[in-house]
Amino acid sequence: MKAVVKTKPGYDNVEVLDVEEPKATGDKVKIKVEYSGICGSDIHSFKGEYANIKAPVTLGHEFAGIVVEVGEDVKNIKVGDRVTSETTFATCEKCIYCATRDYNLCPTRKGIGTQVDGSFAEYVLSREESIHILPDNVSTLAASLTEPLACCCHAALEKTNVTNDDTVLIIGPGPIGLLLAQVIKAQGAKVIMTGISKDMPRLEIAKELGVDRVVNVAEESLEEIIMEMTDGNGVTKGFDCSGFMPAVNQALPLMQKKGTFVQVGIFANKFNEMDQESIIQREITYVGSRSQKPSSWDLALDLLEKEKVDTERLVTRIVSLDEFKDGITSLMNGEEIKVVVKSF
Repeated sequence: MKAVVKTKPGYDNVEVLDVEEPKATGDKVKIKVEYSGICGSDIHSFKGEYANIKAPVTLGHEFAGIVVEVGEDVKNIKVGDRVTSETTFATCEKCIYCATRDYNLCPTRKGIGTQVDGSFAEYVLSREESIHILPDNVSTLAASLTEPLACCCHAALEKTNVTNDDTVLIIGPGPIGLLLAQVIKAQGAKVIMTGISKDMPRLEIAKELGVDRVVNVAEESLEEIIMEMTDGNGVTKGFDCSGFMPAVNQALPLMQKKGTFVQVGIFANKFNEMDQESIIQREITYVGSRSQKPSSWDLALDLLEKEKVDTERLVTRIVSLDEFKDGITSLMNGEEIKVVVKSF
């Protein structure tokens, strides 16, 4: 079968190869991939910046498709089911995090598309525990973005609790920011989203998706807008989806005292200069949010089933497996919002 393989560490070193088709045994489920989204972490893997990847490995971890084979120990998934899957392939099953199903924190976790072969292929294997059957009204294209949506549900609904009383700031109109905005709007909160001049097409989509106010921080005063919208108190919740420290530092003093700021985006550097005075003096709760866990997927699929989130609106290009490099290059050049690989 065809697969997009990171053959060795370093920049690029990605090839479309003919590899052995996997076989489902034990608790494993074999899925014929229909659609698989290209994620920011795939870009880091392509550039050779992601230390967790174990090359050679087939890339890809955001996907949906049809079950074509199940192992002898599989009990609840059957051939023909339309499914998506969590990215967790294996855990230690012994640590305190596995005990609470916080698999995203297991120190020996193995992930699909990083430590084991992923979804930029005709077929992919996953364990039964990670499989979710799709609601009838959710397309496989929409479901292929369940993983990033689950990350947003984890950030907004599990690491904090957004309600209809909140006014929320989201930094960065990338795919995560645009999905997060929809999750938060589904809770009835007001949303302010920031970007810069080159982000204006994305900010226009944000408005279409229900964001109350978009701000081009290169041309408008974020402080003036936030204070006007919050009677001078600041936003109650903040989410950074940019991983850009100056933007975080701009936002922290605009938080309401006792507010919560959730760090979703990953910084280029491990150590950064942060406005800690604002965190201390305003008693801000600063929270890290890493990936997602099983409960996050239940929340995400519930939002999709209830049509509270439109993931397909973010898909601006669909490519074949053979066109993978064209697709990821267009993302790196900022030409697309979300590129999805079609495997059939």
